Amino acid sequence: MALKRELRKINGFGASFFRVAATQIGMAADTDIQVMDILDLAGEVSAGQLADLMGMTTGATARILNRLEEVGLVRRERDPNDGRRVIVRLERGKDKMPKIGPIFDSLGNAWEELASDYDDEQIAFLLSFLTRLNEMTRKNFIRLQEAPSGEGKIFSAPLEDLSSGRLVVSSCAGLTLRTSEEMVELYQARFEGSVPNVADKDGVVTIRYPRRLSGLSGGQRQAVVTLRRAIPWQVVIQGGGSDVTAELGGLDLASFEIKGGGSRIHLELPVPSGVIPIRISGGGSEILVRRPAGVAVQMHLKGWGSAFFFDGQTHMGNNGWLRSAGFEPTAPYYDIEVTSSGSMVTITSD
Repeated sequence: MALKRELRKINGFGASFFRVAATQIGMAADTDIQVMDILDLAGEVSAGQLADLMGMTTGATARILNRLEEVGLVRRERDPNDGRRVIVRLERGKDKMPKIGPIFDSLGNAWEELASDYDDEQIAFLLSFLTRLNEMTRKNFIRLQEAPSGEGKIFSAPLEDLSSGRLVVSSCAGLTLRTSEEMVELYQARFEGSVPNVADKDGVVTIRYPRRLSGLSGGQRQAVVTLRRAIPWQVVIQGGGSDVTAELGGLDLASFEIKGGGSRIHLELPVPSGVIPIRISGGGSEILVRRPAGVAVQMHLKGWGSAFFFDGQTHMGNNGWLRSAGFEPTAPYYDIEVTSSGSMVTITSD
């Protein structure tokens, strides 16, 4: 169908436009100018919303914002009404803005010239069509983010009137945790390989793989779980896992615990709302915990690790207590305890 082909061309030309524009003004990546386009349209968004709109992890989005903030193109600040949220805005009038503005303006002027060929009734029809198209595209975009490719059954539950959630995952070889502000369900989980027992009751979501499969299915026990950000969550991962990645940006995290360790544990934390306990026990060849810039940490290391890095400093030994620079016990912070024989433990910030 000719219409579908033209609509697909719009998507392709849009991606190419960002690449060429980034090259013209010497930006590091087309994603950088795409972030600026979103901010130009929206005025301001939260860092979590921006990650969702970009279809990227909170950590990857934070690195883009670090680059843009370093050259003075964006500004991040705490939401005065909710200290857990970080608001992002364009810094207009900076050195590169005169180069970027005309790029967006040229496209806008071309659209205005094109629209001038149509009467008010035709414009109203086009506006209705494009509004519905964008909403449909947004919903498909969210659905694609929440349902990774590959075969596997999807589990979910309605949010209803729940005020908190608790996720318990047992004996999963590979686990990815994500969060969503747009998702309407309490959670959504998708599995590859053997499907575990899944139950949810009163806000407690339990995902349990039979232990007898541990030596048989190995890396086939893969799970991707997305949590809705509307409520605070406790997260417990037990029985170990070969690979655990938790991208929790934007979540109201109440606590996080891993029992049994894993060969690789990567944890990206959100802005805390109070004193939030993080507990990691068991061995692990690589443990990385990353928090937002400016968030304080109290750290207790129990057990040996051949290399322990805390905010750029190397520490050796066990049973050590550390605090981040400017630590204030009356402010929200993470209380992190690692009991591990891991070969590398890193606690850092964006």
